[in-house]
Amino acid sequence: MSEEATTVRRLGRVERLPTRRIVLTALSLGVGAAVAYGSYRTLTLPAGARYSGSAWRDFLVLGIAQGAVYALIALGYTLVYGILRMINFAHGEVFMAGAFGSFFFADAWKESGFLDRRPLLAVLLLVLIAMAVSVTVAVLLERIAYRPLRGAPRLVPLITAIGASLFLQNTFRGLFGAQTRGYPKPRVLEGTWSILGIPVQRVQVIVLVVAGVALIALTLVVARTKTGKAMRAAAQDQEIASLMGIDVDRVIVTTFVVGGMLAGIAGVLFALTFGNISYFMGFAPGITAFTAAVLGGIGSIAGAAVGGLIIGVLQSVGPALLLTGIHVPSPFQLKDVVTFLILILVLLFRPGGILGTGEAEKV
Repeated sequence: MSEEATTVRRLGRVERLPTRRIVLTALSLGVGAAVAYGSYRTLTLPAGARYSGSAWRDFLVLGIAQGAVYALIALGYTLVYGILRMINFAHGEVFMAGAFGSFFFADAWKESGFLDRRPLLAVLLLVLIAMAVSVTVAVLLERIAYRPLRGAPRLVPLITAIGASLFLQNTFRGLFGAQTRGYPKPRVLEGTWSILGIPVQRVQVIVLVVAGVALIALTLVVARTKTGKAMRAAAQDQEIASLMGIDVDRVIVTTFVVGGMLAGIAGVLFALTFGNISYFMGFAPGITAFTAAVLGGIGSIAGAAVGGLIIGVLQSVGPALLLTGIHVPSPFQLKDVVTFLILILVLLFRPGGILGTGEAEKV
């Protein structure tokens, strides 16, 4: 056998090696080792330097609460993607608009005392106002920015969504200023409740209850109503759905309305939880919610909820667990690093997400 034939055979063997699998295995081992090492160092810190059991409990409860907010925002991403196959990167600003719209009422009601005299009614009205503002912004985005580009290549509406996001950010900055504003909340929400012997902040309980009700209501609407069936049909095939008598344009507008309503609810819950708003507040939660939608399986309602809860818990617990033991300064300032690391790992190992197909869809 000639030397050239031997070289070709060797090259063929190298080409047949499962290179991607080898790289992913090595990467998974590296990530697992880093997680184990950081966790071990944190959990074995001296008694005076380590976190107490109550601190870990608080991290977990906060993570679940903020994960519920991320889930509501992620549902907007997954609904729009399910029908239009596009990522609405301006959805974070829809969420921000709802929070801003309710802020001025909350501030006025705090000064007049209505917010403390009728806290349940006041919070309900704030949620309704935020939903109305977010729905208005979402529908305007669909009619002005996205509908004219419906037949264009997917990259075009994606770039348009990014441009719409920047436009909304700078519009709110110009109208209301760049300063961060404190969001008032009723005094009744400032304490804690004991649930199964665990003290939980009242606002976190409200967040979990409202987010759970919203998720159940959305699931029932999509599964059991005529509008929900039309949305599912349009998600499967818009052309066939239109031939069956479904008004696809109306379904798409309805999808943006539902997404806007959920974003408005999330805006009020986020503001009540963290106590402040700004024109830039939609960017980081929007990216985090998008990561949650990808993690759970974009296009899946249940996946968005699961992904939001997982991301919320990891953002709350991860920096403390992985970085404190190796003495990284201000570990909680790096929670967004956790988000993007999760996004990269999901896209590498399971592009379809936890409840998705496991395969990446070609764009």
